[in-house]
Amino acid sequence: MIGVLQGFAIIGFIVVVGFAVGRFGLLGEHAPYVLSRLVFFVLTPSLLFTILAEADVHALFSSRLLVSAIAAIACFAVFALVASLLFQRRLPEVVIGSLASGYVNANNIGIPVAAYVIGDASYSAPVVLAQLLVFAPIALALLGGSVSGHFSVGSVLLQTVRNPLLIASALGVLVAVSGVELPAVVLEPFHLLGAGAVGVLLINFGMSLSGSRLLEPGTGRRDVVLATILKLAFMPLVAFALAHYVFGMTGHELFAIVVLAALPTAQNVFNYAQRYERGVVIARDTILLTTVLCIPVLVLIAFLLKG
Repeated sequence: MIGVLQGFAIIGFIVVVGFAVGRFGLLGEHAPYVLSRLVFFVLTPSLLFTILAEADVHALFSSRLLVSAIAAIACFAVFALVASLLFQRRLPEVVIGSLASGYVNANNIGIPVAAYVIGDASYSAPVVLAQLLVFAPIALALLGGSVSGHFSVGSVLLQTVRNPLLIASALGVLVAVSGVELPAVVLEPFHLLGAGAVGVLLINFGMSLSGSRLLEPGTGRRDVVLATILKLAFMPLVAFALAHYVFGMTGHELFAIVVLAALPTAQNVFNYAQRYERGVVIARDTILLTTVLCIPVLVLIAFLLKG
């Protein structure tokens, strides 16, 4: 558990740095827009390509993938129904809120948690695969279509296949499945670019907190509370039920599945919201709340399942 706390301390420090940068206006008023595009089009695709290209194929396509995917879909569906029918939200806000409810931080928090708490960093790879090759393309296609106003099949497919995150993820999986050993001269540039993705994203996230308050009136507080409850309570419970009662998982495997389901909302959700300029506050506040509150949740899971 010390490793988890250290991981959160590192993340918190970088977010504070970003907050200070935004507070003092060190990068200018257009910095959030520029940084979000840098992360979306260059840094994150490089990171995702290297993670998936070097992942174990057997770990990628396992029952962990199915459990993680179903638990996330359950959260997406509950939020979408409540937000659409009760809150009367428009499609872009429903998409962002749904992602905030079940799209977990499987990279910069998931990897250290998998390494220090579960004991194997590869446990987060199936979660990354499901999110990047299934959930992200669908969500980004819906966001792109709803913001642009064009929902034809051709335009949605075109936006999907042109998405840099999808392209990088698909290429990474292709390399992993083919078993091709890429030379260092090919991989190292992507490693170098990808290494900056998490840091820049966290700095940009910290900048977005400058001059704003958490759960301000009129910013979708009900959406944030609902997404937070779904992410930290409902998703781990669904994952536990599926893993234990449907797939027969017990012991360490069951513990690992539930821990991964209890991870906070990914910063990528904020990046998507910022990219399409919809649901930004919902994404930001949910990420902040789930990141802070998931620490006691992880401790409770460890106590209940590991004693």
